[in-house]
Amino acid sequence: MAVKSPERDTYFPAIEKKYGQPMTYWFDQMSERADWKYAEQMAFLKEEHGFSQAHANALVMYCRGSKTTRRFNSLEDYLAPFDDTKQTTVRNIFKAITSQYPKLELVIAWNQPMLKSGDQYVFGLSVHTKHILLAPTNPEILEQFKTRLASYEVLKKTFKVPVNWKVDKKLLQDMVAAQIAEIQ
Repeated sequence: MAVKSPERDTYFPAIEKKYGQPMTYWFDQMSERADWKYAEQMAFLKEEHGFSQAHANALVMYCRGSKTTRRFNSLEDYLAPFDDTKQTTVRNIFKAITSQYPKLELVIAWNQPMLKSGDQYVFGLSVHTKHILLAPTNPEILEQFKTRLASYEVLKKTFKVPVNWKVDKKLLQDMVAAQIAEIQ
């Protein structure tokens, strides 16, 4: 699954083509409405000009100074706001997986750390206040490991572990092995 560029200006050629005006026109429209709230600017573009949600958001956010959707460039950037316990647990999770699968690449996608094999995402996670969500990229993996996940809260596409989780290396490696087998 390829990730689109996080740069908001990558939408501009499609905006010009679809809505029939150069970007200078749209920048002028936003400039005239600079004191409007985000929701009002979005509604203006969608209701008055037929903008899609994605196109309207790209233009509004760009004009508000947010040139990219990317918030983190590395695992360290992602982990910076979190305490030592969460940072250590996340590092141990990735270490458990990459010790068995050293060719997996750790990247930031959807503003969270993910492991990739070639152009396919294999595993990701997100850190929250009271737990860490672990996500094999194919939710069917959760069903395959249902018995081994019985002690965890399993959601549609993720499962929760405590922030101070004693990493179950074998579970993670087996889940990643199943994911890799499915994409090959």
